[in-house]
Amino acid sequence: MEYNRRNFISFLGKASLGVMITPPFLIRCGNTTTPPNTENFSEENLKRLKKIVLESLAPSDKDDLLLTNGLDYHTIVKWGDKISNQDTFGFNNDFTCFIPLDENNPKDGLLWVNHEYVNPLYVSDFNYREHEDPTKHRTKEQVDKEMYDVGGSIVRIKEVNGMWEIVENDPHNRRITGKTPIELNWDTPIKGKNTVIGTLANCSGGITPWKTFITCEENYDGFFGETTYDENNVATHIPSEYYGWENFYDYPPEHYGWVVEVNPKDGKAQKHIALGRFAHECCTLYELEDKRIVAYTGDDRNNEHLYKFISSKPSSLKEGTLYVADTINGKWLALDWENQPILKRKFKNQTEVLIRAREAAKLLGATALNRPEDIEIDPITGNILVSLTNNKSKNDFHGSILKIEETHGAFDALTFKASTYIAGGEENGFSCPDNLAFDLSGNLWITSDMSGSAMNKEDKPYMPFKNNSLFVIPRYGKDAGKVIRVASAPKDAELTGPWFSPDGKTLFLSVQHPGEQTEDLDNPTSKWPFDGDNIPKPAVVAITGDLIEKMNKLNQIESNL
Repeated sequence: MEYNRRNFISFLGKASLGVMITPPFLIRCGNTTTPPNTENFSEENLKRLKKIVLESLAPSDKDDLLLTNGLDYHTIVKWGDKISNQDTFGFNNDFTCFIPLDENNPKDGLLWVNHEYVNPLYVSDFNYREHEDPTKHRTKEQVDKEMYDVGGSIVRIKEVNGMWEIVENDPHNRRITGKTPIELNWDTPIKGKNTVIGTLANCSGGITPWKTFITCEENYDGFFGETTYDENNVATHIPSEYYGWENFYDYPPEHYGWVVEVNPKDGKAQKHIALGRFAHECCTLYELEDKRIVAYTGDDRNNEHLYKFISSKPSSLKEGTLYVADTINGKWLALDWENQPILKRKFKNQTEVLIRAREAAKLLGATALNRPEDIEIDPITGNILVSLTNNKSKNDFHGSILKIEETHGAFDALTFKASTYIAGGEENGFSCPDNLAFDLSGNLWITSDMSGSAMNKEDKPYMPFKNNSLFVIPRYGKDAGKVIRVASAPKDAELTGPWFSPDGKTLFLSVQHPGEQTEDLDNPTSKWPFDGDNIPKPAVVAITGDLIEKMNKLNQIESNL
């Protein structure tokens, strides 16, 4: 679809400061507080902020985290750092979110970080490229190291003299790993178990209204394989193609692929079966006025689907109905075994429908989408934005952003209007949108997810974009509607998990898998974050500076000047 700045402003919906409303509960990447008032924000400061020029970085293939003018960063925590006397920070950090311990103090709280997967070359000293079958030639000790470095980390952090740092040995600091016992939030056992072992493939996530963390299991089949069914409903186990953990631990694939909730106070976790099983990129929650929960989640795989769960009881992620999107006809289709005859003919009960949600969705006629990844709700209009990263099988190399407008703006509506707003590509300046975030002014932030094996290759369509990047599209001011690159990632890395601190002065961001294409530890493709070890390390950084402050106050600046 043709893109221009006027369309963008119309598409998102521009509101003045006087009518900007934050919904009763809207909390995901960046949507963590109401916009700050400017009653005590001086005219001098407003003028100073308005003078800051929002400059777009040129594409870069440099091995460094580059930021546009007005931004600085410092590293908070990186792979291998001690977070307590017992635990170290995991590998390949993805989603981040922050909950202040005291709502009146935005500079002290708990940081949750997902650890999606590991690179065995670094973590377990196993070079899979040297073996024809990488799932073999392993040791249990190597697999144990890999299982430890997935899952997630909880760390207490404080801002001290403008720098965020870990509170050492705080009792909240802990790891959730591939070996952590986790309860199933369901009445029926799955593969004979009500408690399963570990969480893995943790991609994006969110926060619940009751202030617990949500982490989502995405490409789970790479660890313990998958179960497939033929036309006669006969099951076959398909081994994993990469990690081969099932060769050492007899854990069924059905225990993975769920949305997981973690209590930050004690680390206890549960998997929410009612939200379905598939490659969850994220789970974005909205609390209705009657305290029922609506949860949007996407299946990050080619030709898979967009889902929505609507609870039937307040504050529940168990009682309710899971729906899948028919974006062509604008309908939410219920994955309800009791009331869908076609599902009754295929599946034994509702539990089986949820375990095999992909099959159930296709039987109902859900629309195949191009890798639905992150989902955000516009804090001004209430529209739902969905990243469709790409689908090379359909010659969609650069992806797009989908907009869902629920009927009458009701999040529990069963009909909607879908439209493609902006497509990635060289003309629009970005490719492969992944994570989305809205800041306190309603500006849209986008990270890109071009594959490391395809970046900076002359024969690939991603060459013009060079390294993965972070972009912002301002909603206000003279730059409104422009796609502006504000950060460029180190070599092979992607930038993930953008989350704004409650006061809007810090952007927490993950630098994931730098140097991922390394084949020889003595010659890594990246050495970021340059900590003296000469190997790349995934890390979480804090981005600060006048530009962050400006972007989070653009609506106030426009209203006051």
